[in-house]
Amino acid sequence: MPFTMVMTGCGTPIAPFVLSISSNPMKLHSGDITSLRAHGRIVRQDRDQAIKASYTDELTGVANRRFVMARVDDMLTAGRDGNNGCLAVFDIDNFKHINDRLGHHAGDLVLRDFAHRIYQIVRRNDCFGRVGGEEFVLVMPATGPEDAIAMVERMLTVIRFSRPLPESPDFSYTCSAGIAACAPSDSASELYRRADQALYAAKLSGRDRVRAA
Repeated sequence: MPFTMVMTGCGTPIAPFVLSISSNPMKLHSGDITSLRAHGRIVRQDRDQAIKASYTDELTGVANRRFVMARVDDMLTAGRDGNNGCLAVFDIDNFKHINDRLGHHAGDLVLRDFAHRIYQIVRRNDCFGRVGGEEFVLVMPATGPEDAIAMVERMLTVIRFSRPLPESPDFSYTCSAGIAACAPSDSASELYRRADQALYAAKLSGRDRVRAA
């Protein structure tokens, strides 16, 4: 039913106008409901993709540095309650040489292959991610040094037998790893530093091997 409304603003009268309000409620047709549901699905998909992108390395699909280092902090917190763990740092051997000799596309294929093969054998409670370049880390909560070494040695063996380049079927590559066990006073940066030192020792002793701090 139409009615007349008079509005004023800043003390000055405004000319009256007629506002018509329908007594019939708005009805949604089946097509409108379907469209709203489809829009809702798109919004949810966009949200889920944004969340995943925030913790995923774009090239390899594994966890990114921010996410995996947060898991290091979680492991250290649990370690203060007596639930110790280990951190492993991996580095693909002679990666710069791979890029220089075969090109960056081949280097990307090697990075993806490494990430995929290691991820396939990571335990459910562990966290594996790329922290930059050809360097990756594995967070192993509630794991002692001996078990961590055995697990990483198995991973290195898997990589030795990989042939990631279809156009170069004889090409193979290796990686080295360093392991550090959590100490009660550790910060994430200190634990990482000791694992990185162990990785450096593995490189100096011939590559394609694991060393523990």
